[in-house]
Amino acid sequence: MLNQELLNNVKTYTDTISRAVTLVVAAGTHSKRAELVSFLRQISDLSDKIQFEERETTALRSPLSFGLEVDGDDSGVQFSGIPSGHEFNSFILALLYAGGRELKLDPAVQSLIRAVKTPIHFEVFVSLSCHNCPDIVQALHQFALLNPNISAEMIDGGLFPQLVEERELQGVPAVFANGAAFANGKTEISQLLDKLQQIAPEAKVAKNDSATALQDVVVIGGGPAGASAAIYSARKGLSVTLLAERLGGQVKDTQGIENLISVSHTTGAKLSGNLVEHMNRYPISIRENIRVESISGDHVRTIALNTGEQIQTRSIIVATGAQWRKLGIPGEEENIGAGVAYCPHCDGPFFAGKDVVVVGGGNSGIEAALDLAGIVRSVTVVEFMPTLKADKVLVDQAKQRTNISIIANAACQEIIADGGKVVALEYLDRVSNTRKRLNTDGVFVQIGLSPNSQFVSDIVECTAHGEIIVDNKCRTTQANVFAAGDVTTVPYKQIVIAMGEGAKAALSAFEYLLAHPAHRTDIEKQAA
Repeated sequence: MLNQELLNNVKTYTDTISRAVTLVVAAGTHSKRAELVSFLRQISDLSDKIQFEERETTALRSPLSFGLEVDGDDSGVQFSGIPSGHEFNSFILALLYAGGRELKLDPAVQSLIRAVKTPIHFEVFVSLSCHNCPDIVQALHQFALLNPNISAEMIDGGLFPQLVEERELQGVPAVFANGAAFANGKTEISQLLDKLQQIAPEAKVAKNDSATALQDVVVIGGGPAGASAAIYSARKGLSVTLLAERLGGQVKDTQGIENLISVSHTTGAKLSGNLVEHMNRYPISIRENIRVESISGDHVRTIALNTGEQIQTRSIIVATGAQWRKLGIPGEEENIGAGVAYCPHCDGPFFAGKDVVVVGGGNSGIEAALDLAGIVRSVTVVEFMPTLKADKVLVDQAKQRTNISIIANAACQEIIADGGKVVALEYLDRVSNTRKRLNTDGVFVQIGLSPNSQFVSDIVECTAHGEIIVDNKCRTTQANVFAAGDVTTVPYKQIVIAMGEGAKAALSAFEYLLAHPAHRTDIEKQAA
């Protein structure tokens, strides 16, 4: 599993470890234990700062579990399974963080985590093919390294089927806190923080060591539009802060990108990294894992954050993009992670050999059906309109698959569950006006995106669908609030368009700031 080239690459990172880290594996027998031991020994051989030890212990789940100790003390970081696939990065990062590398979490978020006094053990069930799981594993491992009251364990669901059955899991990532359900599916760090504060209310207000000076521009959103807006603003010599729940936004989840002009092929993860690298070339204050709670004021806007902090700015660019749109029918929310899913790449393997439904006949829906067809027994695509909206090439591929069927003119009414698992989808046949039941083991919702505009809906004018209304200069109904990208009314939600709109919003904000120079009263307001 670990070839020499990969080991050489890992060694360049482990050479930077400054603290002694011990990989402690539980004693016992398991069919996969020899593979785990070999894996850990290869890593420990890379540095004299990394030790390997087998030990009789009740602190670890099974003989296929191991934990990290730092200078002889338990770090709270645990793995149950062999962290390969997407979780290999989670393991290496945990090793580096434990060994002294600076954590990636925003300093204000770290302050909140350190304030937790409630003992919490997190369990994160993952699939090694899930590209959303590592984000949560890595975040919770950082939580554990920050606070001795917190521990976090990655569990490979494929190696612990009995545990998966006991917890009635049908999707990943699935997070439990002290044995109780905590989070399901793709979850941002800011959302984890919200949920953590519910069980540990002492972690409410971050320690603010230095107040942020009055900003010229605050960009809200870290995707292509937000990054473009921040870079263009910084190039104009403006003071810029970028706030993002996750740098890269929805782009980070995209597997392959082939329509970004001049870049014949890239991936979402690589493009996201490039956006951050480009922003780092300029004096932009980047705040990740942060969510905006509210905005107040007029000439000078005050932005309240979920960390308890406040930032004041002379202008705002909203570039928060969009998220998966939900059906909004009974049985959907209640069964997320128990048969209702939004990511075929992450959750598809849980439905191997079963029957599933994909709701949505656009490109994302048909692509999901094609992906799932190679895993499951059958896929039924349910589309509201009389015909599929996907590109003809995708529709033709779907029609060639013997295990894909299509139901058009169908309005979803309810998702039915029995015994904690989805068993059927009820829909209205729009031709006969009769309600019908479609037995299924899972429902994958692929009906497009919903704009992330809720936090400004009472400030700027939005459409009935929540898109922020902008003119051809990205101006909203508020003079010093601009918007760009998928969160706006601009048609064709594409990366290249979002980048252009972000640049346009920055230039419009600069134009506004030139016409409305800062006054002494602005500084006085901030001091007050």
